[in-house]
Amino acid sequence: MKSLLVLRHAKSSWKDPELADHDRPLSKRGRRDAPRMGRLMRELSLLPEVVLCSTATRAQSTLGLALDAADWSCERRFSPALYTASPDDIVALLRELPGRVGRVLVVGHNPALEELVRELTGKEVALPTGALARLDWRGDEWGDFGAAGTVELAQLWMPKQ
Repeated sequence: MKSLLVLRHAKSSWKDPELADHDRPLSKRGRRDAPRMGRLMRELSLLPEVVLCSTATRAQSTLGLALDAADWSCERRFSPALYTASPDDIVALLRELPGRVGRVLVVGHNPALEELVRELTGKEVALPTGALARLDWRGDEWGDFGAAGTVELAQLWMPKQ
């Protein structure tokens, strides 16, 4: 079985209205919540082998804080496509992964992440900032990932929990 972890970036700051959306940093709450999710991944043995992350500042910061808190290092792939990705775009990136990879973390944005979970699992979920979902898939090769009815929403965590 393979697992896909879906992490929406933590809460971003809107203090500088002149800053481009792509460049917005994390807020104080975001800097607090991202490490919480990293510790959770460590405690539950859900550490990824590969990360696919948006190039947006808030997504990269979320990833860095989470992995630092988990005391974990792994392959990180930063993709500008994840900033404006559709669910199909995300699935296409996942299908490029080698079959040996068992657990992948995607760090990105809504609405794409909520739509991805819905399209893959048939479950309507809300992913507020900093939320983490674990999707399980019984496939062998990422190249086959995403067939309807083969992905299950295993768990969902919110930073406030």
